[in-house]
Amino acid sequence: MKDISRESADISPLLVMKGIVKQFPGVRALDGVDLDVRAGEVHCLLGQNGAGKSTLIKVLAGAHQPDEGEVLLGGELVRLSDPTAAMRQGVATIYQELDLVDGLSVAENIFLGHEHARFGFTRRGDAHTATRALLSRLGHGEIRPGMEVGRLSPAGKQLVSMARALSHEARVIVMDEPSAALAHDEVANLFRIIRELTEQGVAVVYISHRLEEIREIGDRVTVLKDGRTVAVGLPARDTPARTIVSLMTGRDVEYVFPPRPAGGTADGEEILRVSGLSVPGRVRDVSFTVRAGEIVGLAGLVGSGRTEILEAVYGARKATGKVEFLGRPLRLGSTHRSVRLGMGLVPEERKAQALLLDQSVARNLTLASLRRFSRFGWTDAGRERAEAVKMVAALGVRPADPDRPVRVLSGGNQQKAVLGRWLVEGCRLLLLDEPTRGVDVGARAELYALVRRLADDGVGVLLVSSEVPEVLGLADRALVVRDGRIVHEAPAADLDEHRVLDLVMDSLPTIEEHE
Repeated sequence: MKDISRESADISPLLVMKGIVKQFPGVRALDGVDLDVRAGEVHCLLGQNGAGKSTLIKVLAGAHQPDEGEVLLGGELVRLSDPTAAMRQGVATIYQELDLVDGLSVAENIFLGHEHARFGFTRRGDAHTATRALLSRLGHGEIRPGMEVGRLSPAGKQLVSMARALSHEARVIVMDEPSAALAHDEVANLFRIIRELTEQGVAVVYISHRLEEIREIGDRVTVLKDGRTVAVGLPARDTPARTIVSLMTGRDVEYVFPPRPAGGTADGEEILRVSGLSVPGRVRDVSFTVRAGEIVGLAGLVGSGRTEILEAVYGARKATGKVEFLGRPLRLGSTHRSVRLGMGLVPEERKAQALLLDQSVARNLTLASLRRFSRFGWTDAGRERAEAVKMVAALGVRPADPDRPVRVLSGGNQQKAVLGRWLVEGCRLLLLDEPTRGVDVGARAELYALVRRLADDGVGVLLVSSEVPEVLGLADRALVVRDGRIVHEAPAADLDEHRVLDLVMDSLPTIEEHE
C-alpha cells in the first residue's frame, strides 16, 4: 500500500487549525496557534509543559471552545462543540491518563456512548463481534471482548483506547504521551500499530517528551512555546535535536547531566543497607547500599521489579529481608519509621499517588511536615506559608505562587512540589521513581541539577528510571535489575546504554551464571 505520509508537501492537509486563541482568567493559554496535519502522517506536537499543547488538543477534542480561530477538516469548516461532536467528525483523543472504566468489559468500554442497541436493548453479540474485528485490525485479537479492562496491562488498556478511537471511524487520532507507561517491546508494538494506521490514511498527532521517539516515528514536527507556534512542519528526521530543544526552550540546552563529584562518593557515610530483600513474586534476594551524597540508579525494564524494590525499602510493600537506615533496622511493610527518620518517596504517578491536586502548592509542600507547623491540634498557617514561600523560591517553582492550586502547574513544577515536600521535612534519603516522566526537556535539566545539588549537600538518592541514559547520566553507581534480581553493579561511568540493554534483555550471562 502506498505510504501516504511520504507524499510531497503540496498535498492538502486533512486537518487545519488556524489562529487558535484560548484565554482563561489571567492567562492567554493559546495565542494564535497554527497546525496542519496530512492524512497518513505522524505529526509530532512538541513544547515544554505549559507551552499550550494540552489546551490545543482539548480544543481539537471539543473539550474547550476557542475564543478565536477556526478548525477545518477535509477542507470544511467544523465546530467541535463538545467531545461527542469531535468524535462524530472523526477526531479521537487518547489521553495520557486513559479515560477507561476499569469495572466494564473491553467491548463495553469501546462502545461506551454509542452502544450496539436495538429497541433500547444492547446487542452484546454484535458488540463483541465488532470488538474482535477492531482488535484484530490492531494486531491483538487475543484480547477478549468480555475481559474486564481493570485486569489489563497499561499496554492492553492503550490498545482498548485505540480500538475505541477506530470504532468512531476516526480520521485523526491524537495520542498524548502514549509511550510513557510502556516497556521497550510494547513501544515497538505501538509504533508498528501507528505505522499500519497511517498506511490506511489515518492522521496521527503524536505528543511526547522523548525526542528520540520523534525521529523514529514522526514525519513532521510543530513546536509550541508560551502558547504560540514557533515552528510548523519541520521534517522530524532531518531536524537536529538541538534545534528542536532550542525552539522549545528559547535557549540552548545541552544534553549533559550535572558533573559528578571530582572525588567520587565512596567516602560518604553509609546511610542505607539492604540485605536479602524479597517481595513475593516480584523481587528475589536483593542486596545493596547507598551512601550519603551518592546517587544510585536502578536500571531495568518495566516489570523487572525496580518499583517494588523502592516501595519495599520505603515500607510501602510487604517484604522479607533486612533494611537498615541510618544504622537502624526498619520494619518492613510500614512507612512510619522510614518517614520519621528522614526517608522520602517520590512515586511514579505523582497525580494519583503524591499530590493533593485541589490543594495549594504550599499545602502540598508541607504535607509531610505538618507537625512542625502545628500546636495543640492547630496549624500555624503563617509559618506554614512562609516555609512554602522559601521552598518555592529555592526550587524555582513557576509560577512562584504558593497559594495556587497544584493542579494547574506543569508536570515539571508539580514534580518540584513533590521533591520540595521532602526537603521541607529535611530528608536524608530520597527515593525517586521515574522522576522525569511527563516532564519536558527544559524542566528535566532543572530537575537533574536539583537532584545533583541535593546529593552534593549529603542527601542519598535511590533512582528508578526506564530511560537508561538518565540512569547512566545522573547516577554515580548503577544497579541493573532483571526478573526481580540485581544482575550487575558498576560505576555508572563505566557502563553504556548497549551494555545495560544487553543485561536487562538477558543477552549476557548474569552474575550468578558467571559464578
